[in-house]
Amino acid sequence: MMNTKNDGRAQVLKHLSAALCCLMAVGCAEPDSVIKTSNIELASPIKVEIIATGAQIAGANGMALGPDGMLYVASVLGSNITVLDPDSGDVQRVYGASEGVIGPDDVAFSSDGAWYWTSIMTGEVAGFNVAGDKVIAANLTAGVNPITFSDDDRLFVAQCFFGVNLYEVDPAGAKPARLISDTLGPDCGLNGMDWGPDGRLYGPRWFQNEVVSFDVDAGSMRTEATGFNTPAAVKFDSEGRLHVLDTGTGELFRMQGEDAVLVAQLSPGLDNFEIDQEGRLFVSSFVDGFVKRVNVDGTITELMPGGMAHAGGITFHDGFMVVADLHSIRAFQLDGQEAYTTRNVLGTGIMGGALNIASDDGQLILTSWVDGDVRLWDQAAQRQTWRKAGLAGPVAAVRFGAEVVVSEHGTGRVIGFDANGAEATVYAEGLPAPTGLWSSGGDLFVSDRQLGQILQLAEAGAVLSPYRVVVSGLTTPEGFVVKGQDFVVVEADLGQVTRIKAKGERLVLADVPAGSQAASLDQPPSQVFNGIAMDDAGALYVPGESNRVLYKITGA
Repeated sequence: MMNTKNDGRAQVLKHLSAALCCLMAVGCAEPDSVIKTSNIELASPIKVEIIATGAQIAGANGMALGPDGMLYVASVLGSNITVLDPDSGDVQRVYGASEGVIGPDDVAFSSDGAWYWTSIMTGEVAGFNVAGDKVIAANLTAGVNPITFSDDDRLFVAQCFFGVNLYEVDPAGAKPARLISDTLGPDCGLNGMDWGPDGRLYGPRWFQNEVVSFDVDAGSMRTEATGFNTPAAVKFDSEGRLHVLDTGTGELFRMQGEDAVLVAQLSPGLDNFEIDQEGRLFVSSFVDGFVKRVNVDGTITELMPGGMAHAGGITFHDGFMVVADLHSIRAFQLDGQEAYTTRNVLGTGIMGGALNIASDDGQLILTSWVDGDVRLWDQAAQRQTWRKAGLAGPVAAVRFGAEVVVSEHGTGRVIGFDANGAEATVYAEGLPAPTGLWSSGGDLFVSDRQLGQILQLAEAGAVLSPYRVVVSGLTTPEGFVVKGQDFVVVEADLGQVTRIKAKGERLVLADVPAGSQAASLDQPPSQVFNGIAMDDAGALYVPGESNRVLYKITGA
């Protein structure tokens, strides 16, 4: 996400205007050879199979137990709140866009049964009152993350990752939000918070390895516990005992004085937890998307399975299909068996995040607009070998000659960077939504999601000026590959994998779930990239973003 919400929106609007001007300019006109697609039924037999399945929800974030006894689980990129039976794990209901829920990160209930959530992408704090009507409590800047009520139903929210402030918010939305602290940074204020039995607000400081509490009226802070790896959330049980979730180690602790007693060991990448009256603990994972219950006897029950949670870009690398999964990369054998998973803890992991991925000889190129960077990752050595930070909404990156070429949504450019990270070549600018990239044999192509086109930017190693429109008439093209003389592209909003033949015939190879929409103009419109890759036998592989599966297409 861009660092400044208003600047990000202005940039997007600026580039939309620039793109319209560009379309009317001679330099961007379509040549006579452009492929304009038309619908033709596919005659040859195609086999489409699901070879791997992932998590049931797109990353499990904040949770709360409702007055109905159900567990409410927020999912930012799933853009919904799933209601679970805490005993069986059965899904009772899902609240999504049709109910006005957008990108929820955390959820909390008041004593009268009204409930609220935070939308980290947009800054909205919203909820349903006791009558079931949606209420906008506040519209803050992006980054609103944890939310909790005091015992007397005062509502508090904080920012993390895209802001550092701590606020009190009027549940009715009649009064402006009250700033309690703006000094909790850098990079994060508080994460998963809870109201303490001593009348103070407790929360972890993700990057400071500590848990603090606030007198919310005086605005004064006190350190409560230290020495954690990456504390992500705190909760008090029915006996008033403080528990701390450490996402960096996957551990859940109960505080006894100054000592942290281990309650459960899970995997790194945990997001939040909840405790019921029986003392059972419910834990969510933003990396793997699972929800697990830690029973009072210490055993662990899986309520929702984990796995691939944010299926994005994909590449064929060292004989495996490797999927960018936002907070992890997941490699699969060509039959769908899992080969390896490398996880990353947001903001602290050595790998960094990945919403897109490309193979670069023995390394992987990882792209994340969330982190605002592109990295070269040596999987064998488990280390970064190159990084370009400070990018404005990078969507994809590939190797092209001596450069790493990046499609940068925030500037509307496709740029090449040299080994030192310096800008070397501008391949295109003024594009409204540069998205997927493909490089092969000295040729370089980019898809533009808004224009509905694939553009050739270089040929035989030489930059084309002006660039050449080679395919048009597509609907939100994202990932694509070049197969012989044809293009195979994922049309995200249609949920189609389409082959564009050399003479322009359009062949629908597979129907897959449509991709998600960006929560706001601060994100690239692809948000979670809809990728496609091809193995050395010509089989195609497509991650299903919204159903978190891996498709294999043969016979195409």
